[in-house]
Amino acid sequence: MTRTVAGLSIAIASGCAAIPPQDNPANVRVADCENPILVAPGEPSGNGYAKLYETVIDVLDDDFELKPTSRYSGQIETLPRIAPGYEQPWKGGSPDIRERLLATKQTIRHKAAVQILAGERGGYRVFVEVFKELEDLPAPLGVNGAAVPTGVAIFQDAPSVDRQAEVMAVEASGTRQWIPQGRDFAFEQKIIRKIRDRINRPDCLR
Repeated sequence: MTRTVAGLSIAIASGCAAIPPQDNPANVRVADCENPILVAPGEPSGNGYAKLYETVIDVLDDDFELKPTSRYSGQIETLPRIAPGYEQPWKGGSPDIRERLLATKQTIRHKAAVQILAGERGGYRVFVEVFKELEDLPAPLGVNGAAVPTGVAIFQDAPSVDRQAEVMAVEASGTRQWIPQGRDFAFEQKIIRKIRDRINRPDCLR
């Protein structure tokens, strides 16, 4: 009995349950959804796809500005967006506390990509990815282009009549540089849940 209860607990904690057999259509409610998820099962028509596509657009539009896309491509991408930190609580972003704290202390941006694929049993698989990037800020440089060690001041050792001030400056750059930081899985789950709920399928299937 103890082993049965333990095994059931592990199965529930691991995520969404698999699709039940055809002769057992009962769905199992769980807290988290797999990525990708299967939505709109039993609606393989053009109207079903159009509804799903518009739903994904509507969900992504809550947090991002979208790139131009074609409905028939099944691929939706967003433009990068600076992640709001705790100083901007009114702006939606990652629901993860740690990610929000990092965005408060440094410049991080997100961009999302959603792919809609034909799934088994007449549904559609929706795969959500949210990528995060850290801004690569250059180190201060002297006027001669030499790197300045952190916390070290520059002084003239020998007196000189023609003394020139050592001006500190930040290296100019035409474009901002960003360092990939992997994916924000909590943000992905937030988007997946919204898609699932707005498509009127409260149960998570895969």
